[in-house]
Amino acid sequence: MALIAACVLGAGGSASRAQEMEPRSYSNAPVGMNFLLAGYVQTWGGIAFDTSLPLTNPDLTTWSAVLAYGRVLDLWGKSAKLSIIVPFSDLDGSADLAGEPVDRNVSGLADPVFRLSVNFYGAPALSLKEFAEYRQDLIIGASLRVTAPLGQYDSTRVVNIGTNRWSFKPEAGVSKALGPWTLEATAAATLFTDNEDFFRSNTRSQDPLYSFEGHVIYNFRSGVWGSFDATYFTGGRTTLNGTRNSDLQQNWRVGATLAIPVDVYNSIKLYASSGVSSRTGNDFDLVGIAWQYRWGGGL
Repeated sequence: MALIAACVLGAGGSASRAQEMEPRSYSNAPVGMNFLLAGYVQTWGGIAFDTSLPLTNPDLTTWSAVLAYGRVLDLWGKSAKLSIIVPFSDLDGSADLAGEPVDRNVSGLADPVFRLSVNFYGAPALSLKEFAEYRQDLIIGASLRVTAPLGQYDSTRVVNIGTNRWSFKPEAGVSKALGPWTLEATAAATLFTDNEDFFRSNTRSQDPLYSFEGHVIYNFRSGVWGSFDATYFTGGRTTLNGTRNSDLQQNWRVGATLAIPVDVYNSIKLYASSGVSSRTGNDFDLVGIAWQYRWGGGL
């Protein structure tokens, strides 16, 4: 289910959700089914929470606990999903700001995320009985993700868990099944409002961050599935008090995901990713584990 995927790379910090990888984010599921998720994510190395911050030589570690809820909806006969993700994070480490070392150790709520996705083609709204006869072919969908500025934020510090700004991420995706294989691709743009209280009352703006994502998924007969994931994102140049910075992002990440069903109600997901090419401080590593419980929809 895409609810778990929506937490895969975003739990380390709000801004990293602009570049997360989400296998099966446009898969179909029976209408009325609910999903509850609890997970743990750890990142280390580069900047996992906002790769456009004016920092160099980052050596930061985050630990995040994630709680999420999702529900499958029927929107005008189309399969849709609504999810809410609430992460709590601990951040510790150091980096250089204008050549001077800065340390940070802080815990708190990260920015929550609200996401609505709709499958416009190839994934109709189905009951559990109807879904038993469903076989995926080509799915085309779209989603909108909204991140709210409710996370921990201290304007006297440059490194924070929250971002003190809204972000909006419209996305289009396509998923094609080929026997046990599924190929997926998405394209998205993340739009940011201004942070008018950035580091000692400065105003910080950011250009849209464009991302392109691909997945190669193999579905085993046992219900286990695994995927190889990759994403490229570019843009996101920032402006501080009207002066543009030289911080254009052009970054690649790769990862892998393994989902294991425990029974009809429970499943476990393991995932990892790493930055392989970065123009900014995106070369962090990430590992995570999530447990998902599903109910409703006639299950």
